[in-house]
Amino acid sequence: MRKSASLFLLLAIMTGSGKLGAGEGQLNHLAKEKSPYLIQHARNPVDWYPWGEAAFAKARKENKPILLSIGYSTCHWCHVMERESFIDKEIAAHLNKHFISIKVDREERPDVDKIYMSAYQAMYRGGGGWPLNMFLTPELKPFAGGTYFPPRDRQSGPGFLRVLQSISKSWSEKGADMVMSANSIHEAMSQALAEKEGDPLTLKELDSAVSDLLLGADSVQGGWGGGPKFPQVSHLRFLLRQWHRTGEVKARDHVILTCDKMMEGGIHDHLAGGFHRYTVDGHWLIPHFEKMLYDQAQMLDLYLDVWLITGDARYRKVAVGIADYVLREMRHEGGGFHCAQDAGSEGKEGKCFCWTQAELKKILTGGELRVATRWYGITEKGNFRDHSDPEPLPNQNVLHIAEPGWKLSAEEKRLLGSALKKMRAARAARIPADTDDKVLADWNGMMIGALARAGRVLGEQRYLDAGTTAHAFVKEKLWDGKVLYHRWRDGERDNSHQASSYLQMIAGSLSLYQATLDPAYLDFSIQLAEGARALFYDEENGGFYLGTKRPDLVLRLKDDYDGATPTASAVGAMQFLVLAEITGRKDFRDVVGKTLASAAATIRRSPYASAWMMCVAEMDLGRHARLVIAGKQGAGDLLNARFRKYAPGLVTMGNQGKVDAFTGGLKPINGKAAAYYCEGRTCQSPVTDPQRLMEMLQAEKPKK
Repeated sequence: MRKSASLFLLLAIMTGSGKLGAGEGQLNHLAKEKSPYLIQHARNPVDWYPWGEAAFAKARKENKPILLSIGYSTCHWCHVMERESFIDKEIAAHLNKHFISIKVDREERPDVDKIYMSAYQAMYRGGGGWPLNMFLTPELKPFAGGTYFPPRDRQSGPGFLRVLQSISKSWSEKGADMVMSANSIHEAMSQALAEKEGDPLTLKELDSAVSDLLLGADSVQGGWGGGPKFPQVSHLRFLLRQWHRTGEVKARDHVILTCDKMMEGGIHDHLAGGFHRYTVDGHWLIPHFEKMLYDQAQMLDLYLDVWLITGDARYRKVAVGIADYVLREMRHEGGGFHCAQDAGSEGKEGKCFCWTQAELKKILTGGELRVATRWYGITEKGNFRDHSDPEPLPNQNVLHIAEPGWKLSAEEKRLLGSALKKMRAARAARIPADTDDKVLADWNGMMIGALARAGRVLGEQRYLDAGTTAHAFVKEKLWDGKVLYHRWRDGERDNSHQASSYLQMIAGSLSLYQATLDPAYLDFSIQLAEGARALFYDEENGGFYLGTKRPDLVLRLKDDYDGATPTASAVGAMQFLVLAEITGRKDFRDVVGKTLASAAATIRRSPYASAWMMCVAEMDLGRHARLVIAGKQGAGDLLNARFRKYAPGLVTMGNQGKVDAFTGGLKPINGKAAAYYCEGRTCQSPVTDPQRLMEMLQAEKPKK
């Protein structure tokens, strides 16, 4: 592969990972966009274009390289780079003269983000993060890139201006070489995509994966790694499923340890509920404060799991806190859910979340202050300082449970409760963090599914109602009767179709179906599944491409590794498996088998790769258990009983609608709804009493 030595020597960039700047001046081409992230850059002096043919055509006509800058509205380092570089007039002038500059919201176009993040990782051997700044030919092929750049040279690496100057000079002098380099990179990535099915995974291999995951786990603080630390919910839920199947207590215990440490740490919002995205340290203490809808959905499911397994009311309280936070602060007035809340307010990271001891002295009594400061680990100097801010706020404290073993007396509990009430009121009076109010079909699907389950597990009808309302909102705004669109905001939907939207909305719809037995949700799931197969499924190799076949995608890629959410292929395989169990359709089961086979080699190389796909394999290799509830009178009580037991591989279904024909012989008993526990087509004697159903499910215990 030929490449410009001076260019690639310069671009040995240190990766970083970015706060809202206050650009000034005339509006650029982003002004009419709907993405809050793009709108944040609409007054930058950089002549930004949105991703689209207008920018591509200009680059071809003027023979200029493209700067593609990808981020999202709550990305800390994206905000830092805007503040430092994109409102810098000298940098903007160079960009406007020598480049065509394009901004992409990765949440709107995950298919575009995947191409260029994969290219970055291939070119620089791993790493990555946002903002992602890639340099492309006018034909959209990448030839160089980086993540966060400081505006001017620092000891850690070259500044953004120097990078731009070097690339523009090289393009002028050696443009043909750079195009050849981009073509070579593109060809290498295309060849790497050639896939072959592997041998199916075995239960023995899944057991070995548990050992590998536990070997690399943090046995003191929970989770994995020493910081930054992410919840990695798919890993945790895989461990729980394996414990349920094998009785491997070390797997369960690591999940409980991790849940304990997270709910005690600063990653957990102890006042408003919900969880921040990740922590920069290994102790779950100091977060980047953004709060993502997809994290809330996954964490809600996880804490429902551990509550069902342990019966410990602390986990139920955390789950309720997550759900209430989402309904209170992330809900569109029409019922759908917004994407995220920012990490800061008034230009300061964590300002609306953190506390100084001096602030608390003004609002709390002496007794309240004594208990609250000890309980939440509040000190005069604080525990958080934003090192990316040239003028960071002093003495900031992130709330965390500093002494989890402290047994409060009745009076201390009263004082802490009183302090919490005052702290919540004081925080509510602050300027809040900005909300990215896009409505994304995929993240809404995740939240709909978690709320549907929470309604039954927690016995809270309001959560189930919220899930049904959000589902109706997504159908109204993003479904036209034939295709599902990805993003809606401010009365307008986009023109993008993403696999994750289809597959996660199948998941949300099937969760609502299993929680209500309403055949309409099953019908919609089937429609989406058939659409997803036509638009995204790789019939030859298995798995789901992220995007549709379209001219602005130089490659069609699939996710190989779980990120903040499971891979689209893993989500698809799980939902097609559930649909196959409910409907009996062989074509759905064929999708599962081929998709599992396509992922097997990657999972064998690294069990960390796709834990959710291993969950699919575990379920596919398991009992294929179904609980069929026939009849309506008393069906709700039976559903409540089913969801009060941890049974991750049990598919719940009715006997009406487009269900497997075998259910036709399963009838109510004396007019009352009856529950049939079936493996394959063999069913136990039906029960009509919810307590008896719970006892039946309790008998399906993990091995000891």
